[in-house]
Amino acid sequence: MDKIYFPKKFRVYAPLIVLFMLLVFLMPRNPKFNYDYRKGSPWMYETLIAQFDFPVLKTEQQLQRERESAGQSVIPYYRHDSKVALKADRALAAVDFGSHASLKREVADVLSSVYAKGVLAPAKSQNGTDVLQNAEGILYVQKDRRAIKVSVDEVYTLNDANMKLHEKVAAACPDCNLDSLYSATGLMQLIVPDLIYDQQTTDLVHDEAVDYISTTQGVVRAGQTIVSNGEIVTAEIEQLLESYKAEYDENIGYSGPQALQWCGNVLISLALVLVLFLSIYYSNARIFEQYNKYLYLLLVFTIAVVASSVVARTDASLFYMVPFTLIALYLLAFFKKRMVFAVYVISLVPMLMFAPNGMELFVMYLVAGVVCILVFAFFNKGWLQFVTALIVFFAMAVVWTGFRLTDSLKGIGEYNTLLYLFFGSMLSVAGYPLIFLFEKMFKLVSTSKLVELSDTSNTLLRELADKAPGTFQHSLQVMNLADAVARAIDANVPLIRTGALYHDVGKIANPQCFTENETPGVKYHSGLTPKESAQEIIRHVSDGLALAEKHSLPDVIKDFIRTHHGTTCTGYFYNQYLNEGGDPEDVKEFFYDGVKPTTKEQVILMLCDAVEAASRSLKDYSAESISALVDRIVDGKAGDGQLSDSDISLRELNTAREVMKSYLQQMYHSRVSYPKRRNRS
Repeated sequence: MDKIYFPKKFRVYAPLIVLFMLLVFLMPRNPKFNYDYRKGSPWMYETLIAQFDFPVLKTEQQLQRERESAGQSVIPYYRHDSKVALKADRALAAVDFGSHASLKREVADVLSSVYAKGVLAPAKSQNGTDVLQNAEGILYVQKDRRAIKVSVDEVYTLNDANMKLHEKVAAACPDCNLDSLYSATGLMQLIVPDLIYDQQTTDLVHDEAVDYISTTQGVVRAGQTIVSNGEIVTAEIEQLLESYKAEYDENIGYSGPQALQWCGNVLISLALVLVLFLSIYYSNARIFEQYNKYLYLLLVFTIAVVASSVVARTDASLFYMVPFTLIALYLLAFFKKRMVFAVYVISLVPMLMFAPNGMELFVMYLVAGVVCILVFAFFNKGWLQFVTALIVFFAMAVVWTGFRLTDSLKGIGEYNTLLYLFFGSMLSVAGYPLIFLFEKMFKLVSTSKLVELSDTSNTLLRELADKAPGTFQHSLQVMNLADAVARAIDANVPLIRTGALYHDVGKIANPQCFTENETPGVKYHSGLTPKESAQEIIRHVSDGLALAEKHSLPDVIKDFIRTHHGTTCTGYFYNQYLNEGGDPEDVKEFFYDGVKPTTKEQVILMLCDAVEAASRSLKDYSAESISALVDRIVDGKAGDGQLSDSDISLRELNTAREVMKSYLQQMYHSRVSYPKRRNRS
């Protein structure tokens, strides 16, 4: 069993301590309603008894029905005009009844009783119907700045008032010709409505009635049983549980000792930080040595934690809008998928503790993040990022719908949630360019930057192609060979392709020194001693680093230049020196003063560089010859200790052998010999 060696430098643990203290500070202070239940399933916990009084919340279906009912029922609003009765009295006083003067008193009594209750003015609603049609027998009357709700039966319509007047006059004067009397006195025009329909106020009151429907119905008292152990959770019990949960989460504070609460938060925070540390350690322990990448990873995790805490303290519905999938993209730009997945999952854990519906959100963003990681490899350039956003939105919508179906379609009509999810998915596109800011801040190299650097139209690569065309072609062949190996052992393909293109860039300074660039008939090393030739060859590493510094290449690319020969020797001139009787103790000048490769990408480049160069000298390109060449070079590098500091495994090394053999066999396969055309003359 391998021993576990954790980092010993304090700088590795210092940011973890800061992160731990931040988590303790952000932990929720109030207890949550930690019961999981579903309608139709038995209550698996102890009998739940209400600890406090709480209102029973109406369901969304109940509220919707009440809104629809209130929308259909319109109570009309009337203003009382007190001047109408006074005008009617003055008009009556001016009427001459002739020989029937006694009728004036009877008519005055009718006017008094009618206006005491009020006379409605005829009115139509906006759709052309009578305003009293949907009033359900109720209307509002404003008198003396007060609105009184009265029954329609308590007031008069204009027809009812005139009929009462007609009956009173007919009873008081049975021998009178009423038609002539009405015509002579104008009694038909005497009664005028004093209750005037107010359309604007009616609409205002109606809108308020629809908008301000009470969200509660009844109260459950403390000590009352909500649900018993083993009891089936019905719709009514579910409504009680939801109401109790809402009151519990919002208003009930921690009632126990504060010290215990703090201890609990400390233990949870410590466990979370420990899991994060171990996930980094077992995914790639070398991250601790790349301190800038390590700090960036912790920063991304911190952003996820703070975002969850802030949203939970402001508006929990915003959890559907915050683009948590960006966390995966921010990690994917600089780390391998294995590391990305582990840290991303842990970054979502605080959501479980902070969000009211944490399990649903956790599953939804977990699925969306995995989909995003897989899809982004294909849709990551320009407008194609919107395709990634749409696919992520679809994945989240499917999970959200799944939870609605398992919850008996509860909340399925909340289309604003889908709108939030769509907006959050689009924000992942808008927030992605921040990667370039992080790249500058932490001196990292993103995949996008590597793709940009591997463009052969770049200034430095064009200079290499112009001044050292043979080296440029060699670099292209090494790149393709290394690409095939990297894909087979799950290495960083964009990184190794870029490193392969620049590893021999130092040969620009003296291209004729290298056989692949020699002009026919010119022998650069003629007249030079083996030591001098070796030094000229070795110098291309330092020249390459100088050019990389001049053109501001990232450090990770400089590492390929520095390590692609490691500490090996220039074999041709070294052997020539010894064959000519050179001192075996004085051979320092024949060895590269470089650094042994440490990453599997650097190992791949070293092997592919040596294999590609050596394959050019083969006279026989049979499978056996190529296999022997690859085995000789790989075993030679391993036996020389060049791979001792690297993290490549024996299994990966054997896979690399087979890929290189297969690739070279295909590249140097025999061609068809074209027959010559016969001369028919």
